[in-house]
Amino acid sequence: MDVGFWHAACAVLVPGILLASWIDYSQRRVPNWLNLTLILAGFAVQCFYFGWAGLATGAGGLLVGFGLLIVPWLMHGMGAGDVKLLAAIGVWMGPLLTFYSFGLGAVIGGLVAVVMIVSTGRLTMACANLGVILAKCSNRRAIFSEFGSARSFGTTSQLLPYGVPLTAGTLIVLAAKIFGWWGI
Repeated sequence: MDVGFWHAACAVLVPGILLASWIDYSQRRVPNWLNLTLILAGFAVQCFYFGWAGLATGAGGLLVGFGLLIVPWLMHGMGAGDVKLLAAIGVWMGPLLTFYSFGLGAVIGGLVAVVMIVSTGRLTMACANLGVILAKCSNRRAIFSEFGSARSFGTTSQLLPYGVPLTAGTLIVLAAKIFGWWGI
């Protein structure tokens, strides 16, 4: 583990994803300028510390991050800013840690979604919306249509700012890497 690289990640990536998370929470979007800044800075730092191998690791992480969320975006289940945010995280974290960040973020996001549903008394509507999503997924013509999109549910659901759980998952994985938890 190159300590200098992970210190740079803490100095640049952590504030960047915290800002992305705050903007996503308050505005329900992650700005392109922020994602692009994180991507370019990530490639620069990867190159500085690891040369061509760092660029390859960053590119692999970017592709993993993008690949994990592009299908939900194509299905109109989330915003493009979240896809680009995970791609930016990937440049810094590399393929494996990006996958871990996504997985942990998905679990956190699921728990947050359940709390949001229960606390707002929308359990019945959430079940109905889930039925629409399952119908969408079972129809090849509807799967990538606006039918059953996150925004189409209107007031029957609350949009989850997915940058928040992605950030939480990434911070936990980053801490695990730095402190050597779980052998990461």
